[in-house]
Amino acid sequence: MFPSQAPARSAKRPGSAWLAIGVTIALIAILPIGGLLIEASKGSAGLWGHLFSTILPVALLDTVVLLAGVGVITAVVGTTTAWLVTAYDFPGRRALEWMLLLPLAVPTYIVAYAYLDILHPIGPVQDAVRWLLGYESPRQFRLPDVRSMAGCILLLGIVLYPYVYIPTRAMFLTQSGNLVDAARTLGTSRRAVFWRVALPLARPAVAVGISLALMETLNDIGAAEFLGVRTITVSIYTTWITRSDLSGASQIALALLLIVVALVAVERWARRKQRYSIDVRRMRRFQPRRVSLGKGMLLFLGGLLPVILGFLAPALYLLIEAAKRYRFAGISPRIIDEAVNTLVIATLATTATVILGLLAAYATRLRPGQPSSWLLRCSTMGYAAPGTVVAIGVLILLAGFDQFIDRAAFSLFGVSTGLLLIGSGAAVIYALIVRFLAISAGGIEAGLSRISLSLDHASRSLGQSTAGTLRYVHLPLSKAAISAAALLVFVDCVKELPATLLLRPLNVETFATHLYGEAARGTYEEASIAALAIVLIGILPAILLSRIGRIR
Repeated sequence: MFPSQAPARSAKRPGSAWLAIGVTIALIAILPIGGLLIEASKGSAGLWGHLFSTILPVALLDTVVLLAGVGVITAVVGTTTAWLVTAYDFPGRRALEWMLLLPLAVPTYIVAYAYLDILHPIGPVQDAVRWLLGYESPRQFRLPDVRSMAGCILLLGIVLYPYVYIPTRAMFLTQSGNLVDAARTLGTSRRAVFWRVALPLARPAVAVGISLALMETLNDIGAAEFLGVRTITVSIYTTWITRSDLSGASQIALALLLIVVALVAVERWARRKQRYSIDVRRMRRFQPRRVSLGKGMLLFLGGLLPVILGFLAPALYLLIEAAKRYRFAGISPRIIDEAVNTLVIATLATTATVILGLLAAYATRLRPGQPSSWLLRCSTMGYAAPGTVVAIGVLILLAGFDQFIDRAAFSLFGVSTGLLLIGSGAAVIYALIVRFLAISAGGIEAGLSRISLSLDHASRSLGQSTAGTLRYVHLPLSKAAISAAALLVFVDCVKELPATLLLRPLNVETFATHLYGEAARGTYEEASIAALAIVLIGILPAILLSRIGRIR
């Protein structure tokens, strides 16, 4: 129980101060976009024409083709596997349900990094194929190069399909068995039930999953660059870093932001009329059909294929290469320094993100309505923006603030502070907060929504303030939701490449940036330990999701 206090002295409506906190958090999240707009407006008058005639046509075409291909693969694989483990009962189905989540543990740039070596002309796969076919050298026979648009689409698709699998399986599980039984009594086959009943009802979940997968595709920078695909995201990076043209990069970033907005709008339009309701009093849970042992083994192997391609193959490769590296030279001090940098940055960013997410979610609970709802949306819009877009906005904003502090310190004390925020790593942490505040606020808001408002009223009647109610009532009851949100944010911070790559201080390397540098130089074995560490950390949310997903 919480301690009793004197009755609240103020007659002011509860939550007024919390609404101001919500406004502050929303400003923190959207200010980088404002900085992006300001910097883009500084570009020369002919810059847009140059971008439209040289960079954007190729980048836009590659981006559209990549999005279309990844969308098709994730939709097909995610929906098929979700139906497989829902509609049929076969040996290994329970294990397959959570194994299909494992590709989420492997960032896209690590999959590209691994397959570039696995499918190399003198790599293990092509050597085995040539041995089977009787060829002796790559000049006689070689598989198509994975450095291509098709290779990029395939690799991103087999990693990102869980974004479709998770919501679609949940939708299949909650569909009423009565509807399936009615369809079967009308002579509909099991396959036709999928096409005519289950899939149409699951379209909203499929649309949401595809949109999330496409957001991750737009955020990718490492895989596309490694595989030779010049997307808009890669063009932003090269325009900024290679050509030192921040205004041009800002303008391309705005074009990418428009694509993100269009994706969100299309996703919502596609499911605008999708509504589905059932009578829960008469609902019977959808029951999987038991199949023969032979067919069951085929179904299990079919469901296991995307797990092998998206997780087991790259993870096994990294394990072997890491073991080779360890036997040859041990664990270098460089890896230890990178581990410390990675954990420090991820921990600081996670702590700040969870605190801000908690404040934003609690402000929405105290002052429900349209204003607080819009404030929460503004606070979480950074998750939809690719990391490169957020990074440029944060750089512009904090660089201006650094200049202001430097001028003020020099005029008052005669001392130059230099790049105080950008040089200290604060820019990286700020960018990670903006990127992943949606995960924190969304997860905590869902946890708070399960707490009855009557507990708030009881706390206030005993004299507790809103802050006291948060401390003694909501925090203890929502520890699970806060912990889950913190875990997801921490893992995403560890895996995040674009923002960390573009904003890290000089001579500061994390696992992700070290891996990017080694892969860019072609020295794959040097980064295998860092890549394996990222994968092992990335397994944690997959375990969490598998536990949450045990609906039955």
